Amino acid sequence: MAAAGVRVLPASPNWYCSRCSDASSDGRLFGFAARHRVCLLDVGAAAPTFYGELIGHTDRISGFAFCHCPGQSSLCASSSDDGSVKIWDTEALAPVAEYSLHQNAISALHWSPLVKDLIVSGDEKGIIVCYWHNRSDSQQFFPEPRTIFCLTCSPHQENLVAIGYKDGMVVIIDISRKREVIHRLRGHDDEIHCLAWCPVPGEERLPAWQDELHVPSEEGEVPNGALTQDTTTKKGCYLASGSKDQTIRVWSCTRGRSVMTLKLPPTKRRGGAVDPAVKERIWLTVHWPSGRSTEIVSSSFGGELLLWDLTQSGKRKWTLLGSSEGQNHSRIVFNLSSVKHQDKELLFSISMDRDVKCWDLSTLDCSWTMPSLGGFVYSLAFSPVDTGCLAIGVGDSMIRVWNTLSMNNIYDVKTFWQSIKSKVTALSWHPTKEGCLAFGTDDGKVGIFDTFSSSAKNKPPQISSTYHKKTVYTLAWGPPTPPLSSGGEGEQPSVTLYSCAGEGIVFQHNPWKLNGEANDINKVIRDTNSIKHKLPARTEVSWKPDGKLLALGNEDGSIEIFQAPNLKLLCTIQQHHKLINAIRWHHEHGSQPELSYLIASGSINATIYVHSLKSVVESTSESPLTITEPFRTLAGHTAKITSLSWSPHHEGRLVSACYDGTAQVWDVMKEEPLCNYRGHQGRLLSVQWSPVDSDSVYTGADDFSVHKWHISKQEHTRPPQGKKSIELEKKRSMQPKVKSKKKKPIGKSPAKQDLSDAMNGDDSMKEMLLEENGVSYHEGEKDAQEAELPDKVSMTVSKDTSSSACDYSSFNLPKPFVTQKATPVKKDPPKEKPASDASLKKRKPRSILPFSTFMDHRSKDELHQDCLRLATCLKTKGNNDDVSPDLKDRIHLGLFTDRASLHEMIDVEGKHHLENGHPELFQQLMLWKGDMKGVLQAAAERGELTDQLVAISPMAGYQAWVWTVEAFAKQLCFQEQYVKAASHLLSIHKVYEAIELLKVNHFYREAIVIAKARLRPEDPILKDLYTSWAALLEKDGHYSMAAKCYLGASSPYDAVKVLAKKGDVTSLKTAAELALISGEEELSATLSFRCAQDLLLSRNWVGAQEVLQHHKTLFGQRLVFCLNELLCKCLSERNPCDRRSPVPPCYHSWELNREASFFDMVIQVWQNVLGMDTTEQATCAKEQLHSIEHPPSTSNTHPKQVLFHISHDLTLAALSYRTATWDEAVKSVLGAVTRSYDAGNFTLMQEICSIVLPEGCDNLRHKLDNTNSQSMDACRSLEGFVAYRLLYDLWWNPPKDSLVLQKAGLDPVLCPSEQTALEKSYISGHSSPEETPDQTAVEMHENPCSTTEVCRCETESNSRTSSVDDLVNRQSKLTGCKVLLSEEIAALQNTQRDIAEVQQILADMIHQHQQQRNNLQENTNGSSQESNLQQSLETESDKPCSDSKPMNCKDEVKEPITLPELTKQLLNAKQKLAEFPDNLKVFPFPDVLECCVVLLHMGSQCPPELHRQALDLLRKHGSANIYKKAGRRFLT
Repeated sequence: MAAAGVRVLPASPNWYCSRCSDASSDGRLFGFAARHRVCLLDVGAAAPTFYGELIGHTDRISGFAFCHCPGQSSLCASSSDDGSVKIWDTEALAPVAEYSLHQNAISALHWSPLVKDLIVSGDEKGIIVCYWHNRSDSQQFFPEPRTIFCLTCSPHQENLVAIGYKDGMVVIIDISRKREVIHRLRGHDDEIHCLAWCPVPGEERLPAWQDELHVPSEEGEVPNGALTQDTTTKKGCYLASGSKDQTIRVWSCTRGRSVMTLKLPPTKRRGGAVDPAVKERIWLTVHWPSGRSTEIVSSSFGGELLLWDLTQSGKRKWTLLGSSEGQNHSRIVFNLSSVKHQDKELLFSISMDRDVKCWDLSTLDCSWTMPSLGGFVYSLAFSPVDTGCLAIGVGDSMIRVWNTLSMNNIYDVKTFWQSIKSKVTALSWHPTKEGCLAFGTDDGKVGIFDTFSSSAKNKPPQISSTYHKKTVYTLAWGPPTPPLSSGGEGEQPSVTLYSCAGEGIVFQHNPWKLNGEANDINKVIRDTNSIKHKLPARTEVSWKPDGKLLALGNEDGSIEIFQAPNLKLLCTIQQHHKLINAIRWHHEHGSQPELSYLIASGSINATIYVHSLKSVVESTSESPLTITEPFRTLAGHTAKITSLSWSPHHEGRLVSACYDGTAQVWDVMKEEPLCNYRGHQGRLLSVQWSPVDSDSVYTGADDFSVHKWHISKQEHTRPPQGKKSIELEKKRSMQPKVKSKKKKPIGKSPAKQDLSDAMNGDDSMKEMLLEENGVSYHEGEKDAQEAELPDKVSMTVSKDTSSSACDYSSFNLPKPFVTQKATPVKKDPPKEKPASDASLKKRKPRSILPFSTFMDHRSKDELHQDCLRLATCLKTKGNNDDVSPDLKDRIHLGLFTDRASLHEMIDVEGKHHLENGHPELFQQLMLWKGDMKGVLQAAAERGELTDQLVAISPMAGYQAWVWTVEAFAKQLCFQEQYVKAASHLLSIHKVYEAIELLKVNHFYREAIVIAKARLRPEDPILKDLYTSWAALLEKDGHYSMAAKCYLGASSPYDAVKVLAKKGDVTSLKTAAELALISGEEELSATLSFRCAQDLLLSRNWVGAQEVLQHHKTLFGQRLVFCLNELLCKCLSERNPCDRRSPVPPCYHSWELNREASFFDMVIQVWQNVLGMDTTEQATCAKEQLHSIEHPPSTSNTHPKQVLFHISHDLTLAALSYRTATWDEAVKSVLGAVTRSYDAGNFTLMQEICSIVLPEGCDNLRHKLDNTNSQSMDACRSLEGFVAYRLLYDLWWNPPKDSLVLQKAGLDPVLCPSEQTALEKSYISGHSSPEETPDQTAVEMHENPCSTTEVCRCETESNSRTSSVDDLVNRQSKLTGCKVLLSEEIAALQNTQRDIAEVQQILADMIHQHQQQRNNLQENTNGSSQESNLQQSLETESDKPCSDSKPMNCKDEVKEPITLPELTKQLLNAKQKLAEFPDNLKVFPFPDVLECCVVLLHMGSQCPPELHRQALDLLRKHGSANIYKKAGRRFLT
């Protein structure tokens, strides 16, 4: 039980826990977890009272539950992050049992409502522990490897437990069967925050739910006979779940699925204490009040509570709790629990807004609100105007103003949070103005709130524009001092605000102009008292109530008293010797006026001193006095004093707050302790005597609570001594240690958002960490200094003197001396030595003279002997100057005799340093001795030179220095610190050596910097560096870097070359531009052209033109690219079905004249876009292009390449067209056509003919010069190809009416490809006539045969009339193909074919012969040789039959042809070839015999005359095997 009559503002409930508060079943107690304690409230009466705390856990409590079994209402259980679950008896406020079975953080806990000793808990890894505490038995389950968020035991079946997981899964398990998961309920898609079973068993009684079912199939299932009804009635039970996904689902346990989903309504936020910048996190807790199966209470957005009526649908579903303004929570609600109390049902809620509320469920109104605190209580202040109004400054960044005299609500508390955003560490009320409250914060802010006006709740404070650098310790209102006091009357405030903070400065703020600059009062103090020395750091400020005297407490423990208004120093109190924490003046209104001169002060020392300043004030002395004797001393506390308060009701009565965890009331005049309060669970930080009740005192502590207690009811009179205080120490040190390890709980909002937002424990963690460092109250310097001082005491000694009494403790003593017994002196310091890391670091420096120091710390006898020996030596020395005194084994006395002895001593010390591996100390000694050269040589030999040695080497002279630096550079090279070595070489002006060193080790960048900075620009070394580096970079593929090097070496040509090496478009483009800048015109043009060709491959004509436009010499190429683009455009428009290329083409948006012929259109674009206006330009471009020879195309040339070469030919044609040189135009067009023909791309050839010569060749022929036989030949050849194209067009596109049949017989799409194969093989003469063409030809000539016949019959029988016109038209067109049937060309081609065949046979023979030779060489094994030979012979005899096609018939070729015969054949054929006239051989021509075969195939469409001619030609020249096969049908 809590001490009688204590009223408490408790610590805030923990955040983000699924169940950390609960009410006892008898309705008397409500408990909630606050940090690592449980706070119990007695809620039996109309207003809540503090009942007590359950103390024992060492880390945040994550779960708390009462036992709800009859007769056990005083038992409860809690789980904590320290890994344990404790069971408590609330009567005794003591633990009954404890167990730690979880390996991971426990996240959920519940006491079974049916089994009186069963506690179920779950952890973050998904393990469930069931523990029966009466028999200490336990069992573990692991239904799902997921993080558990909440769990709840069924109130109807003792074995059922529902578990909610972080990812939204809900599982129901039966703990009587091992690993038995009954249902996995899926539906939520985010954390499950709470689960609640329906308090009434059965699932049958909610008809309105059926229309909520989302699954239509369920409709049929429900009324499906009595069986369902029956089982559900008996067994089932509904389960409600609330999730972060903003929905509540009601699940059926028998069906194992959701029967209802409630979506949170977007309720209107009432203006709560919320920073709009903070995105509120939702927490959706649900509670199913007992006995009501159709009503659920849930939390909502921003702290509202909703009561859902499950029988209603639509808008009527929910009602808001708390009708009037301000009843609701202002932040999210975490837990709900209810209890039946007399006739009412009460509901308790805990929230992020740190309020605990009690609701009456019958009226839905809030019965009472209990505020709580989320941080250390740093400051308490009673208003001097509004009696009983207590301001509380808390570490959760909020100020509470508690009206302690309110009759109807004992916890009438207003909260202020605007603009604070940091711990509130100091408060002070204005002495006369109501509701004017000054506050100071941990981050140095000072501001003033108006707490009185009605709108004050939302009115932000005024903030001073002057910030302190550290925590504000104290605020005090006092009379203005200069410069504020100097103005005329009425122009200044009657009181100003003084603030003192951790950096030791006191500011005076003008409350009327807070945005003005505040004044540092030290300036006035200096001026008034003409002080020159440094002023001490201020830690406390206090004005005498009448405003005449100011007391300043300092960091060094002194207190200075100044007289207003100019702050003349009256006296200094030198009593405390540690930092001053509190100074209080006695009040004015006593019967003994002299008491108003009493001043009480407390510091880090536990003693409180009271001084009387009456005599000082009355003294007439000009100079300030110093007081060293206290008027009264109050001793008894065992730790630092944090706050003091005089009783306003008594004379000479004081209360003190202390870090020993207690508050003490003193009778000052008698120096007597009257009463000691020990109710807090932590260190006290603030205290105030009640202004209305002489028996009441308010205290605040780092246990996050404020207590109001009665002096008369305390059992203790004095502070705890000895053991008790040691226990308190222990308790204090125990708590934070664990805490500091704890990371911030998962899923919490970052602490940054708002300090109060980080979870209840978060503030505590920060504070706890501070405590651990001994810095906690006011968090800032005030304590940092206090904490360090004890360490400092022991450290200063050892730091300052290298051979002082404390020094030896940290040295390595030389081995031989360790055995000597150390004196007791030596043992002392280690005791003091604090074990903190900081102190260890500070004890680091080694003594340079350990041996002599050690010798001077031996036993007293030895030291006495030293004195005698020393005296003797000095005496003999005095008598005889030449003799050096003989110190024998007492070398260390050399310190007190002459130089020679000192040298001996230094040598001994140095030897010890080297033996113990401290050469640096040895070197230092030698330096002291003056033997610098020796040291440098020794160090260089051992490779132990250091920067320090090199730095001091000039002592030994210039030569020595240079030598040392060189040696050091060598040493550094061995250690691979080349750059540093080079820097050292530079220091002795060895620039070339430094550069060479860096270059050799590939530090080119550094070498270049040095060379450029130090050498003449024309120095060849620089160029050499650039080129060497470039070569290296080029080798590694860093081309652009290499290019920069070449540019640096001023060889741009190399730069261009290396840039172009990568060969991608961007590199080439850059290289070309670079070449242009560098004046390498030709190279630039070449690269630009390469780049443009690459761009062409990716169909980017725009890019290509951009690249080419820089060069006049590439004007012709620009024309080619332009034509190529237009040609591609035409082709793609004609064949839109062309497969999509991965790169979309990038065309120019030129205006094209589509009506004109292709050449006209092209020339127009040339003129408009490329500016080719004059004939001269055209001639010039033509010459440029004529100079370029493209190799003939073959079937392997890339199609885009072929197209480009064709564009080249057509450009020449267009230019000739432009200059009207028709002979050349014909040749160029013919070149384009034959190129596509040679490439085996028949379709392309067709397209080009139809684009360039849509009307045929007649217009051209008329323009030619008849006398020029060559151009006439070219024209004939061109006509041949045009006719050839026409021939195939007609063959592949038969008359319309026979199209259907044609498709059935032969897919026309195959024709072109088959044709192409044929063509490739024996027309172009580039590939050998092997099997493929043979078969192709046969297939091709057999298939169309049948088709054509069918077509013919079809034509005759069905639609003779309709196709007569068509036929006539076709025949006339075919007559145009007569040009193809040229006798002389057929003969020529036949001869060429013969030559090709013979050459092929020869090639095959040679190939076979080589193979045979290779086989013979390879095989050394006899048997395999034979078989190989046989094989090769077989192949030889087979081959001619299968592969070659001689002129004779197949059957004759049984035996192989001999070489002479072949040679003879070849000669004959060549002679024949020579007989033909030359003009026939110059230009290519389509295969005449092939055309014959095609004509014959066309049957009735072919005019009889042509038919006859074709047959004649075939008979005469068709001796080749392939034509025999093809023409067999027509010739027999």
